[in-house]
Amino acid sequence: MSDQLLKVVVRKREEQGDGVVVLDLSDPSGQPLPAFEAGAHVDIHVKTGLVRQYSLCGDPANAGVYRLGVLKDPASRGGSLAVHECLLEGQEVEISVPRNLFPLANDATRSILIGGGIGITPMIAMAYALEALHGDFEMHYCGRSRQRSAFLDELHSAPFARHVFTHFDDEDAAQKLDLPAILGTPATGVHVYVCGPAGFMDWVIDTALAAGYPDDHVHREYFQVEVDASGAGFEVVAQRSGKTVQVAEGQTIVDALAAVGIDIEMSCEQGVCGTCLCDVLAGEPDHRDVYLTDEEKAANDQILVCCSRARSKTLVLDI
Repeated sequence: MSDQLLKVVVRKREEQGDGVVVLDLSDPSGQPLPAFEAGAHVDIHVKTGLVRQYSLCGDPANAGVYRLGVLKDPASRGGSLAVHECLLEGQEVEISVPRNLFPLANDATRSILIGGGIGITPMIAMAYALEALHGDFEMHYCGRSRQRSAFLDELHSAPFARHVFTHFDDEDAAQKLDLPAILGTPATGVHVYVCGPAGFMDWVIDTALAAGYPDDHVHREYFQVEVDASGAGFEVVAQRSGKTVQVAEGQTIVDALAAVGIDIEMSCEQGVCGTCLCDVLAGEPDHRDVYLTDEEKAANDQILVCCSRARSKTLVLDI
């Protein structure tokens, strides 16, 4: 992960739907920003000690603007509330260079984009990119109601509008998402992308896998998950620091390390972003994140210390 930070200014701020603020960020001097790929996100340094990740939802061909959509989440741990309160028009803020953990597959013959609620944001950038490539795709936007949903005017007037289908819980049954019909029988080169609330995503992922889609053709980006800190205590050896610490039941590794003076860079605190990734030298992790792939978890040589635990009595980390 790059440590480079960019200073940007909020050029435009717009409230849309129910509790969504759409922000256009640009360079204060009007210079182009670093290019980004569809599916990328940036880390927003909202204020001191508060860093959160948000997907870029603008057109990747427009290097002058980074566009974000942020839902004011009642269960927020401070990030989305601070964005709504602090990031006003004209406000400067530091962000990371874009990183992409949710890229489009280069070899896809067809793409099915499925966004639930604010999870539509990375799908919008993907749709712009696929339209520019003359790709075969469709976008499905699911929400509780039309009145509560953001981006509808933009999607209606977008160059890819013919590919967009909306599905709302409070409208007639005919327009609701018929997931088995949309997924159909898997064909060679068809890829599925999903982002949204965890339960919604699990439903889409499970349905796609049950239909026969290969796991590596079902792409997912979680923005919030429930962290399970249960389980017996264990020992962590910080090899380079020369310190050993006991991690208690219900305590995270990162908190236990902080108590002995070892500070690990952290952001999402939910095993989503990968910021706190550490190398494992010995022991067996109990992976509880949604960042590492199944293959990476099976290798047992990395761990996200914000949420994962240990199956072995001791973990030796390269920190």
